[in-house]
Amino acid sequence: MKSTLSYFRWPFLFTATGLALSYWLGYQTTGTVAGALSFFMIGSILAILEISLSFDNAIVNANILKTMEPKWQQRFLTWGILIAVFGMRIVFPLLVVVVAAHIGPVAAVVLAATDPQEYARIMDEAHIGISAFGGTFLMMVALTYFLDQSKEVDWIKLIESRLRKWASIRGLEIAFVLCAALLMSVVLPDAKSATFLFAAICGLVTFLAVELLAHFLDAEKETRAAAAKGGFGAFLYLEVLDASFSFDGVIGAFALTNNLFLIAIGLGIGALYVRSMTIMLVERNTLSQFRYLEHGAFYSVLALSIIMYAQSIWHVHEVITGLAGAGLIGLSLFSSIRHNKLSGQA
Repeated sequence: MKSTLSYFRWPFLFTATGLALSYWLGYQTTGTVAGALSFFMIGSILAILEISLSFDNAIVNANILKTMEPKWQQRFLTWGILIAVFGMRIVFPLLVVVVAAHIGPVAAVVLAATDPQEYARIMDEAHIGISAFGGTFLMMVALTYFLDQSKEVDWIKLIESRLRKWASIRGLEIAFVLCAALLMSVVLPDAKSATFLFAAICGLVTFLAVELLAHFLDAEKETRAAAAKGGFGAFLYLEVLDASFSFDGVIGAFALTNNLFLIAIGLGIGALYVRSMTIMLVERNTLSQFRYLEHGAFYSVLALSIIMYAQSIWHVHEVITGLAGAGLIGLSLFSSIRHNKLSGQA
């Protein structure tokens, strides 16, 4: 069996390279060693932030990857990481500015390089739509997991056993998410209400469309099973899921720095660690060894979706988001270890 450190060989190398680039970027931007060290520290914090926010991402990815065909597993772990690093950490923030400011992609890059304050202002104005879209998609992911009659293992039985019984009510998760989105649109000011509701519906439609496409492409009987076992459909599902996880990290990064390129370096480092954690979880079959770990991840996804909704009204510090996810996963891991000891599996 491979050692734990061997899974993180490439992330360690990229961390050293990325932090060196952060230092160089800081020196080129400020012309001082103090400025360079500041960029170095921010790059390090961004990487840690992304890793802490993405524990649940790695577990959910591993849960789907473990039943995928090896060919598509490899494609997700190679092409998928390129999309995650370059697509979500570089292209996505640029596209937001392109749409919001009605400028071209080249102009958006120039704006990021020459006027980071204005670039950050535009990104901040777009956070309502981003939070609504990402929060809705992730809420659907979590509820689909819990509202499943075939789910056999419960961690928090009082909640999960009832949700499993309610799973027979067709479309319950969709109704719940729509009610949550409508409630938020009522609470928000009129100027933001329409934007939130439109983005939330887009997030819901995207989730349903991806599952429908997965079902069509992979020719499975059950949509969610198709997303887990298929080929291109599963790949597409994972990419949209990964993108939704990335929203809060990208937006939260602008609270630390306005420099797009430093954000890309810091979050890119974190994304590589997520990829390595995913591979380790799949190859070591960790989810089967710790029976409640998967539950903790999906509770974390649900918590993240609620936090993203709440961010439309209040600023929720990224540390709180990271601790909430890590805390739920940590509790599920503790419960799993305790179960293994009591059942003699330790």
